[in-house]
Amino acid sequence: MSYNWGPYYIVPSEVIKSYSGAIQLREQLDENLLHKELEELGITGPVVRVTNPWYYRKKNTDTWIKIGESADRQQNFPVRWDTTSLENGQYEILGLMHVFIRKNGEEKAFARQNVVEVTVEN
Repeated sequence: MSYNWGPYYIVPSEVIKSYSGAIQLREQLDENLLHKELEELGITGPVVRVTNPWYYRKKNTDTWIKIGESADRQQNFPVRWDTTSLENGQYEILGLMHVFIRKNGEEKAFARQNVVEVTVEN
């Protein structure tokens, strides 16, 4: 069984899909579901950190461009994205959340992604 612990794209809001100018991207995760999945996967040890790099690309292209990265769990991994230099159109935003576990002095990582389609209208 797979537990959907996230990441969940939450900002600027769940209903806004058209962006203009500088916006703040954020994602959250469900800690309880995360720990259930870790248990099911047989991954034990403390979560030592969680990071969330952000990327964007023009829709129907192959290359992702990094926006930034955040490890600030308290503020839901915020990263500022300024769309003013982009041409108007459809884009995809990728949040690639990494969870790092420490076991026997060794760090292991696993990740989940969330891709959201947005429209840039500057």
